This record gives sequence, structure tokens and C-alpha cells, in this order.
Amino acid sequence: MNDIKAKLHALCVAYVQTRMKAAEQAIAEAQQSQNDDTKSSAGDKYETGREMAQQETNRNLAQLNEANKLMVALNQISYNGTSQKAETGSVIFTNNGNFYLAISAGTLLLDGKNFFAVSPASPIGFKLKDKKAGEEFILNDKTYQIQSII
Repeated sequence: MNDIKAKLHALCVAYVQTRMKAAEQAIAEAQQSQNDDTKSSAGDKYETGREMAQQETNRNLAQLNEANKLMVALNQISYNGTSQKAETGSVIFTNNGNFYLAISAGTLLLDGKNFFAVSPASPIGFKLKDKKAGEEFILNDKTYQIQSII
């Protein structure tokens, strides 16, 4: 059963690494564009192009920073052992889907099953936290019954 946790954790790490690589590549491209922009007789155009490239770099730096925060959060999650209640690192099976309580990484496909990687701070993560098998909760007019937790 812990194999599921390890695989889901690895999928989340891959998700964050992909985001980091995309942000790093976009930063490099924006900086290259900024460096390639040569000053012409149209000074305003040159300054506007450089400013747009700088804004793009700043946007991607912010995305890279967020991805780094997600990686730090993932590195703090233990995916060994089981728990009686839902906590960070738990895999929760409900009547309305399977959840991995870690980071918000969307839907993860594992062994033909969908798992929703959710943050404990998300609305559903908040509802899942500290629940035990057999308990239920309502979110958006939908009742979730927890079948099992690993």
C-alpha cells in the first residue's frame, strides 16, 4: 500500500520539476530576447521591448519561486507508514474519488486510477484533514464518505 504513496509522491515531484523547468526556460528566453534587442533610432520601441522582456522574466521568476515552495513542501512529506486519520501524505479513498493530500497538482493517473493531488489548505484538503474511515463531509452540495485511508 505504501507503494501507492511513493508513486503518487514521485508523480507530484515530476509535476513540480516540469513546472520549474518550464519557468527556467521561459526566463532564459526572456533574458535572451532582452539581450538581443538592439538599440535602434526608435528609442521608445527599444525601451518598451526591454521592459516587456523584464516583466516576462519577473512573471516567470515568481512561477519558479512558487514551484520551489511546492518542492520544499513535498520534501517535508513522509510517504512511509499509514495513519488512522487523513493527514499530509495520506491517500484517501472516498465514494467520490481518490485523493492524495500533499500539494495541488491536479489529477494524477496511477495504475489506471485517477487520484486528485490536493493541498491541505485547499477547500477539499481542509475538509479531508483529520477525518477517519467511515466519516463523511459535504462540499459543494456533494457528500463524500471516506472508505479508507493509507
